[in-house]
Amino acid sequence: MTVNRRLGAILLAAGMAVGVRVSFAQAASPDVYSQADLMGMENTLAAKADASGIATETLKKYATDYSMLAFRNQSGKAELHEKFADFYVVVDGKATLVSGGQMVHGATTAPGEVRGDSIEGGKETQLKKGDIVHIPANIPHQLMLSKGDTFKYFIVKVQEVN
Repeated sequence: MTVNRRLGAILLAAGMAVGVRVSFAQAASPDVYSQADLMGMENTLAAKADASGIATETLKKYATDYSMLAFRNQSGKAELHEKFADFYVVVDGKATLVSGGQMVHGATTAPGEVRGDSIEGGKETQLKKGDIVHIPANIPHQLMLSKGDTFKYFIVKVQEVN
């Protein structure tokens, strides 16, 4: 096969591959959640909060990520996800995010998941409605709430590639 024929075959194959990708991309539809949708789902979650003051619901799982809703009416435990980054979109309420530092009394609770009592030496960031946060994998983090406060947030968990 001549160089021109090989190059033509490669370009044809590449073009077909791009065409296939475009077809798949067009076949999929986006998942859209309005503020009203999220608030309605969050209000349902609030009624399901357990003794630790949290309720969560996985909305949809994808190939390398998934979306969730979470409701809190109490501070949470310190946590660390070895393979997943967290993106929070604050739907309503306020909390203090403590991140970094060292986890106190951390223990593995599931593969790749560590929980602890608290964080020492972490950075405190005040969160409120509309804020967006990215927490990389392997970073200890904890949400702290003042008495009587609630915190409603949308989470996207993204698997990080090492």
